[in-house]
Amino acid sequence: MSFVEKMAKTVEEAVQDALAHLKANRDDVDVEILDAGTKGILGIGAKPARVKVTLHYNPEKIAQDFIKEMGVAMGIAIDVKATAADKQLDIVMSGENMGVLIGKRGQTLDNLQYLVSLAVNKGTAPFLNVSLDAEDYRQRRKESLEKLALSIARKVKTTKRSVKLEPMSTFERRIIHAALQGDRGITTHSEGKDPYRNIVIAPKR
Repeated sequence: MSFVEKMAKTVEEAVQDALAHLKANRDDVDVEILDAGTKGILGIGAKPARVKVTLHYNPEKIAQDFIKEMGVAMGIAIDVKATAADKQLDIVMSGENMGVLIGKRGQTLDNLQYLVSLAVNKGTAPFLNVSLDAEDYRQRRKESLEKLALSIARKVKTTKRSVKLEPMSTFERRIIHAALQGDRGITTHSEGKDPYRNIVIAPKR
């Protein structure tokens, strides 16, 4: 969790300073009064108030703020919907110019997903698996890869020759493996090192 300690003439002033520092609202934090301070007599012997203000862990807000700030830096207005359940955080981005955030074969989307995961899982909170999507890209890509896998598998069984696919992310390789795991006529395995790791579809010997 993020927290800050602040000192001021009064508890309320110290709290407001802390909220400004954390860029948070009063409902987003817990306030611990470390020292209420004293006014003293005619200012003599006055002691400042000191508070500790701690942000509530809110992965949805962390993700939304991170993505929106990134959008501002890129000059892109991004609407963000984030939903956390169990150990999963699903995030959907919408708006204009989403293609820029998806990138070629989803590479930009994957990189952004990694950065959001770092932001959300910073600190001591329970680890969350982050899934980031835009314009239903993940589902469309999944369907496209499943069709590709089945097509290549038919070719491999006909020619009896292995086929090495283009380098893919871990997410995409899992889709290929899953699509073909029930086919007894072929085998699949991965070769190489990320980010140039390939799937090989081979006839079963």
